[in-house]
Amino acid sequence: MPMVKDGWVYGLAFGAAALFSGLLLEPWSAVPLAAAGVFCLYFFRDPDRVIPQGPVCVSPADGKVVQVREEVDGRTRVSIFLSIFDVHVNRAPVAGRVRSVQYTPGGFRMAHMEAASMENERNTLVIEERRSGLTLETKQIAGLIARRIVCRKKAGDSLEKGERFGLIKFGSRVDIVLGPEWCLAVKRGDRVAGGSSVIASLNQGGGDAGPT
Repeated sequence: MPMVKDGWVYGLAFGAAALFSGLLLEPWSAVPLAAAGVFCLYFFRDPDRVIPQGPVCVSPADGKVVQVREEVDGRTRVSIFLSIFDVHVNRAPVAGRVRSVQYTPGGFRMAHMEAASMENERNTLVIEERRSGLTLETKQIAGLIARRIVCRKKAGDSLEKGERFGLIKFGSRVDIVLGPEWCLAVKRGDRVAGGSSVIASLNQGGGDAGPT
């Protein structure tokens, strides 16, 4: 299975530590280090996905939908919680251009809590959808354990739908904020897969219905 390169780095580091620990100390001391190395290889897996075509918005992350909430400005926020067992690679929800990337320092509340969306450390991408010109937001949010947000895109960059653009290490939350032009296809409690699960589709008249 494809893997983020960080997985090899962490896996080899723990593997080397396990080897030296087993040789220099007691053999049993290598077991937890070796287990940590195997877990890192599992955690940083990066499977290929089949990307839906058409005027739809796909999930930016794997995980469980823990909140679907209408904001005061009329937009709708969908919050996805990623446990340590979910794939943590983040994917572009639509094809388009990155209008802005804004990092906001903050706390490290448990990522499944509602307060995490506004209070935790986060990175917000505003993306302009290629066909309709509509904008939406994707927020990478750190959690209690996750302390490392990785974003490989900057303002002005192009994105293809389902394209990998970053990840959050070791448990986190990803929010996507959509305007009223989008018709939701998920509800609270649903499980979604980054890049392949449809989060919403454009309402009729909300934009070009051609393939994206």
